[in-house]
Amino acid sequence: MDVRINPSILAADFANLERDIQTISTADLVHVDVMDNHFVPNLTFGLAMVERLQAVSPVPLDVHLMIDDPDRWAPGYAEAGAFSVTFHAEAARDAVALARRLRGIGARAGLALKPDTPVEPFLDLLPEFDQVLVMTVEPGFGGQSFLESTMPKLAALRRAVAACGLDVWLQVDGGINEETIGTAADAGANTFVAGSSVFKSDDPAAQIALLREAAAAHAH
Repeated sequence: MDVRINPSILAADFANLERDIQTISTADLVHVDVMDNHFVPNLTFGLAMVERLQAVSPVPLDVHLMIDDPDRWAPGYAEAGAFSVTFHAEAARDAVALARRLRGIGARAGLALKPDTPVEPFLDLLPEFDQVLVMTVEPGFGGQSFLESTMPKLAALRRAVAACGLDVWLQVDGGINEETIGTAADAGANTFVAGSSVFKSDDPAAQIALLREAAAAHAH
């Protein structure tokens, strides 16, 4: 199984984003958390910033929209060139229609689930998505502790993906480091968002390699 490491710029130095992004050129994608201070109690940045990041990033953008009304706003991020656009199941009016629209523009379509959101209503819809993001913390802030209670949800997704023979990436986001990444990989994740673990390290490239190795040792 391929292992993907997507560092989150939520943990980068916002005054030196271009510099910090250059330090993660060995990552698979860069995870960009867009928050609107409505869906989550935090405010980061929007489309204008993502367009600039798209222009300078050495790796593709993995945009995670923690916003209200993604049905309206998500397509703009796909049009800006994001490789992947993930929106929240709890915020979308019509998740399938939105995913199809994102795919039509040319982006991968991702569905995100908060820790307490059950996965069962979405298992039959998995062919409509390229990625499912299981939040392993409550969305809104970086630096939180990993919620192991979300692992059964991840395992259910892995079983469903395998049963259908789908190529749906299973992503985890929140509290991912060299200790927790193996737990998530064991449960079926293959795409890992790591913020503080990478950007707060002395050598981001070495930390990415360490995370990749730790995940691969537990990969299915």
